[in-house]
Amino acid sequence: MAKEDKAAFSHFDAQGHARMVDVSEKLETVRVADAGGNISMSAEAYQLVKSGSMAKGDVLGIARVAGVMAAKKVDELIPLAHPLMITKVTIDFSLQDDDSSVDIFATVGISGKTGVEMEALTAVSVAALTIYDMCKAVDKSMVISNIRLLKKTGGKSGTYIRKQ
Repeated sequence: MAKEDKAAFSHFDAQGHARMVDVSEKLETVRVADAGGNISMSAEAYQLVKSGSMAKGDVLGIARVAGVMAAKKVDELIPLAHPLMITKVTIDFSLQDDDSSVDIFATVGISGKTGVEMEALTAVSVAALTIYDMCKAVDKSMVISNIRLLKKTGGKSGTYIRKQ
């Protein structure tokens, strides 16, 4: 594996063509990524979600399963992502009464040669989209926002923690 310019984008070769990064010489390490996001909604939709009374069923339970499933499918969605043997996915929610929103958190783990940031971000995104889908009959004005990497550990670059 040739040494790459640290400032260069690793998903392009010397001619500027897209490529999947060769991770064959990387060390396997335990890698974990945490991501977060938010979906805001009307007070009516929020109360239905909170009480578990939405007509389509358990919104947060289904969104949790959707997030887990999405984390496992990132290589099918992001063109140059590696297929990974994920070892852990958790999806958690925090209900925000003050602004009728739901904070979404995903943690994805692996023991492997590449990180799981995209898997955590995708899990949050799909969980939010699932909440939207299940609530859109009540509120089409919902807003999905602030999807971001919160923390990542492992690998050559070490630990990253998002500053508040």
